[in-house]
Amino acid sequence: MPTTSYDLSTSQPSVSQPSVSIVVPVRNEADNIAPLIAEIGAALDERWAYEIIYVNDGSTDATGERLAAIMAQRSNLRQLRHARSGGQSAAVRSGVRAARGMIVATLDGDGQNNPAFLPDLISAVEKGAGRVGLAAGQRVGRKDTGFKKFQSRVANGIRNAILKDGTRDTGCGLKAFRRDVFLMLPYFDGLHRFLPALVRREGYDIAYVDVIDRPRHSGVSNYGFFDRLWIGIMDLAGVWWLIRRKKPTPEVTEVNA
Repeated sequence: MPTTSYDLSTSQPSVSQPSVSIVVPVRNEADNIAPLIAEIGAALDERWAYEIIYVNDGSTDATGERLAAIMAQRSNLRQLRHARSGGQSAAVRSGVRAARGMIVATLDGDGQNNPAFLPDLISAVEKGAGRVGLAAGQRVGRKDTGFKKFQSRVANGIRNAILKDGTRDTGCGLKAFRRDVFLMLPYFDGLHRFLPALVRREGYDIAYVDVIDRPRHSGVSNYGFFDRLWIGIMDLAGVWWLIRRKKPTPEVTEVNA
């Protein structure tokens, strides 16, 4: 079988002070590592000083070894490892906490999220001039099975009816947000699916960017879709409570003697 090579070392930006951090949660995605990193580089090189943070969420395949080999070629690639899998929300949170950029962008590690859309998402946050806390990808041309599409429609319909977050697709992994805004949000498992509602709760605007879905490059899904529907409904009730209990944030000024 012929092998495909990927150029992973061209046009590497300085990472002494990246302005953007790309966080990629992965579990057992060894065969998807090299092609996705190459695509991230093609999308961002010469545009931003950036770093790529892969959060290896307890992989048992060669994911860690593949990342280590590429780290020897790319100085802007970092790997965080969970000793055991904590789930997608935990992986995203670990990556954001370690990020050095003021803007963080996320995408899934299976290749279904096309990195070509990262610049639009990052630019939407930048152009928001402090008002936009989150730019959320909204998938068109979904490549999932009919059953998964049905699950998505049900989950998004229930969520939007209760939270009224104005978002048709919270399951898309392509997002960009201000790091400081993310870190002020309450953390719980499943947080990444409620970001629009929680960011609005803090008083920030949401930008939406249509993105084109594509089939995964290799392997099978490791993170559940919203097939944790009943657990998701419990989370939904909690987020609804958080929104109702939110009081206006006081305007604070320091008084000097």
